[in-house]
Amino acid sequence: MRLLTASYLLLAASVAYSAVILDNGAPIMWAQTAAQVSDLPVQNDILTPNPWNFLHRMSFYRLMIAATDPFMSSMGTGATESPLWGLPLQFGWMLTSGRLADPTGATTCGHQTGDTMCISPQSWWGCVNHFLSVLPFLSAAQQGFFGQEVQVQMQVPEGTEGYCTTYADCSTSYADVMAKWDAFFQVRSTCSILPENEKKDSILGLYWDAHMASLHAAAACSTKQSHYSASEVNFASSWMNSAEYVSAANFQSSLEKSIMFLTPLPGRVLQEGDQAPNIADMTQEENHTLSIFSWMKSMNTMLGGSLVRMWRSAMCSVTTREKGREMLEQLLLNPGFATTTFLSIITGMATSC
Repeated sequence: MRLLTASYLLLAASVAYSAVILDNGAPIMWAQTAAQVSDLPVQNDILTPNPWNFLHRMSFYRLMIAATDPFMSSMGTGATESPLWGLPLQFGWMLTSGRLADPTGATTCGHQTGDTMCISPQSWWGCVNHFLSVLPFLSAAQQGFFGQEVQVQMQVPEGTEGYCTTYADCSTSYADVMAKWDAFFQVRSTCSILPENEKKDSILGLYWDAHMASLHAAAACSTKQSHYSASEVNFASSWMNSAEYVSAANFQSSLEKSIMFLTPLPGRVLQEGDQAPNIADMTQEENHTLSIFSWMKSMNTMLGGSLVRMWRSAMCSVTTREKGREMLEQLLLNPGFATTTFLSIITGMATSC
């Protein structure tokens, strides 16, 4: 049943060419993931999940969200306000758009003709997501969110060399990344008398510090980009660049907010010749998103990186970060919002800091 469901979702995505990120109002395959840590494989009292299986990796997110929710009250009164919700939705999009499948064609991993739950070690997207799933999960386990005695040793299927598999291993290889995830997960022990909006901003700041540290460490995945078209590589680069803006604004990547930003993402891997805003088999929203991502990346490159620096400078207070989040929504979701307006507002905000 699991494979049939996944195949159906992948088929739907490939036919429609629009992002499929929800299944009955939850992230893709959510109902089939582990509801408790003991649902994952255990050997000799050590948790041994396989991070190259989609359901296991998606389970990491379900378990982390459930364990940290009691400490996220400042995010809002809803059940899906945690910033961690953006991660499983994004991961689901990678699955349904075919970005976790073997891009070399050498295996059927992740393809409808093979194991649809397989994450290919050759996938650049799967590699980047490793830093946003395995590392935070190991940190959460180390901080006692799944029980004080829980030890985790990730499985290492054939062809997955070079990826850290334990907290100690990852801390050695990526000390800064693990330290920042530790800081985020230690939020439960922080006694704060800050107003709720400032406490919220502080937690979001810790989350995005860790998130961006993971993305920067994912530079280790760069050689895998050779498996993709120039169009896909350019999109991947602009997708990474967009995170600089989102993170600086301390975006609250709740379920609702993340849906808005992820739904317009391209529902298939880009091929040679795909050029937004004129990709015929993609929706107007997908073409618009690809165009805006490309504009933000090229403009920053043209300005020698100063656009990102100016944006970071403008995000200097709780108030300006709130305004920044609103402006990003306008830029990405409202086709009538001019890029020149974006530039002029940033300039004004930066000079007021």
